[in-house]
Amino acid sequence: MANTLTPEKATTKSKKVEKAITAKEATSSAGFDTEKVEITNPDKVFWPKEKITKGDVIAYYDEMADYVLPFVINRPQSMRRNPDGIKNEGFFQKDVEGKVPKWIKTRKIKSASKDESIEYLLCQDKETLIYMANLGCIEINPWSSRVGSINNPDYIVFDLDPNEASMKDLVTTAIILKEILDSLGIKAYLKTSGGKGLHVFIPIQPKYTYTQSRDFSHIISQAVNKQLPKITSLERSPSKRKGKVYLDFLQNGKGKTMACAYSLRPREGATASTPLEWNELTNKLNLKHYTIKTLPQRIKEKGDLWKDFFKDAMDLKAVLDKLK
Repeated sequence: MANTLTPEKATTKSKKVEKAITAKEATSSAGFDTEKVEITNPDKVFWPKEKITKGDVIAYYDEMADYVLPFVINRPQSMRRNPDGIKNEGFFQKDVEGKVPKWIKTRKIKSASKDESIEYLLCQDKETLIYMANLGCIEINPWSSRVGSINNPDYIVFDLDPNEASMKDLVTTAIILKEILDSLGIKAYLKTSGGKGLHVFIPIQPKYTYTQSRDFSHIISQAVNKQLPKITSLERSPSKRKGKVYLDFLQNGKGKTMACAYSLRPREGATASTPLEWNELTNKLNLKHYTIKTLPQRIKEKGDLWKDFFKDAMDLKAVLDKLK
């Protein structure tokens, strides 16, 4: 078995996030076009307890852009902005019409709930990613479909929300989900949510509707729940599923977004949504170990675990035929 880096060992700090950076440092050592992107208030503290700053967030995305961009290019962004860090909830911004520089790509998409169009930002390059970080976008939330095939997602999400369930039950649920997907010949990708849960993604060919992808996630989630009725739930109401792992198949909807792979989260500890190897899924898993400080070093040692994600896109119809 290949050597693996456990979360406990992944404590070496990235040189770019060891300390708060000044405005001068943010531009002098940057790996992006500083003529396009103006960095403001890099020393503003985003995580008071950890003393992690906005400049640290910018440095993180500067260093990690090559790993983040494949999951955001050509996808509308629902920007979750926390301009004051984690001390408040922040806010979501979707419509950027007339509010961003001309060099940033945008796309108008008709709103499903209103008879109007919303102009979404498209994160096409590192400069745009840094621009978003400078707006206070700690978290990166792309759509699961791209412009050109906007009604056809190219991955399906299984959001495993522990809702006070134990780590043992969360891990058991993820393992059973993988076993079911394996039996259907589906390559599944695992990552931490960056919060308390786990995400399992499966790449699909972008020729099916959001309804079809959601229905598929529902079918598989029902199969998981059937095997694990005591520890999992499909109930939407938190009060009816307390202490059980919620199988949230409803995340597969047009316009719904989740933190992408390698995205930071505006939570205590500056955690990141981190790709995992399946053999790392044990009862000793500590989701708090995957952070802005540990992830850059982890990827240097383990590589990009999701580099082949879109190459493994499956034909949903072929799998549905197996289910029949």
